Amino acid sequence: MKAAYRAVVSSASRFYWIKRLRLRGQCHMAVNAVFHETANVLNYRQVRSAVQLGQFTHVRGELMTFAHGGEIRVGDYCYIGEGSRIWSARGIHIGNRVLIAHNVTVMDSLTHPISASARHEHYRQIISTGHPHQIDLDERTVEIADDVWIGCASVILRGVSIGTGAIIGAGSVVMEDVPPWTVVGGNPARIIRELELDER
Repeated sequence: MKAAYRAVVSSASRFYWIKRLRLRGQCHMAVNAVFHETANVLNYRQVRSAVQLGQFTHVRGELMTFAHGGEIRVGDYCYIGEGSRIWSARGIHIGNRVLIAHNVTVMDSLTHPISASARHEHYRQIISTGHPHQIDLDERTVEIADDVWIGCASVILRGVSIGTGAIIGAGSVVMEDVPPWTVVGGNPARIIRELELDER
């Protein structure tokens, strides 16, 4: 029984290390950044420098760049929770010490065209030949400053800037800029209060 258990653990460990090497090949990351078992990198742009991770950053979620563009930069001491998706077609820039809980979505584009016929054609192209290298998805850069905390199941939409130290309440949909040192929540997210000096 012990031998069988050791074989399973050894096999799982080997699979994990192979996956880690594959993910490292998809991005530039600090030597002490960590991909956990649930992490994934889908760099359809196929430019390794398009995804960058800073020191002591831990990723349990998914990082994706579209084939026609996209850039994800994550600073030092950040955390990206399990089930979270950061999808970039232009630019998503995350500062230092940012905590992103589980099941968060951050997008800098519409992800599909507005027109139903164009949307269907886009979908057909993805499943037949892969993500297109030329398409307009009305991309707008997302900026997340240092020390931001994004609660679980929140959605951060294109063009949004989140200021230093802001807290995004669980389940929020952020469609507009968030000032520094504020707590926001709701759908659409609204300012709940400013953080006191001793909370910053």
